[in-house]
Amino acid sequence: MGAALLAGQVQGQESTQSAPASDPRQDMIKALAASTPHPSLGEQARVFDRIAGTWDCDYSFRLDDGTVRHSKGELLVGWILDGRAVQDLFITYPANGEKERRIGTTIRFFDTALKQWRIVFISPQFNYVVTVQGGLEGDRIVLRGVDNDGAPIRWSFNDIKPDSFVWRGEKSRDGGKTWKLEEEHHMKRRAGIGG
Repeated sequence: MGAALLAGQVQGQESTQSAPASDPRQDMIKALAASTPHPSLGEQARVFDRIAGTWDCDYSFRLDDGTVRHSKGELLVGWILDGRAVQDLFITYPANGEKERRIGTTIRFFDTALKQWRIVFISPQFNYVVTVQGGLEGDRIVLRGVDNDGAPIRWSFNDIKPDSFVWRGEKSRDGGKTWKLEEEHHMKRRAGIGG
C-alpha cells in the first residue's frame, strides 16, 4: 500500500490494461490502490477513512528500563483492494547512526461475519507479524490481540481530529488486568490534497 500511495492512486475498478505502464513490475502496485472506500462498507468506512492520508510522526518507544526512545517518521494510509481494505505504511527515519529506515505495513478489513475490523501488521526487518481485531469504542479505535510472546496487546487510535491523532501500543503481563504503555506516537496530518 505504501508503494501504492507513493505510485499514485487509481480508481479501484479500472483495468490495469487501460494505459501502458512504464514499468510492468509496478502494475500490481498501481492496481492495489483505491481512491475511496467500497460502498458495501457503509458506516464502517468512517472508522479508518478519517485517517487516510499522509502523516508526520513523532514516535516514542518506552523501553523496559524506563527510558524513552524518540524518532521521527511518516505514516501513509490509503484504501486498497477496490476500497475493501485499508493499508498503511509506518516509516521511521534512520537516526543515531542507523543506515536504513525501519518500515512496517498493516492491512485492515472489516469482517462482516465478526462485525469487527481485522488487522495484520508485518515488519520483515524484525521478523514480526501480529494480528489484532476490534473497532470503535466511544471516540477511539481499539484493537486487541496477542503478541508473538503470548502476551495480550491493545493498540488504539486516540484523540482523533482532522489534523492529528495519537496511536498507543500497550501490553499486559497479567492477562489484561493491567496495561503497560510501550509505544505512543503523535501524528500530524501533512498538508496537501487529501491530507
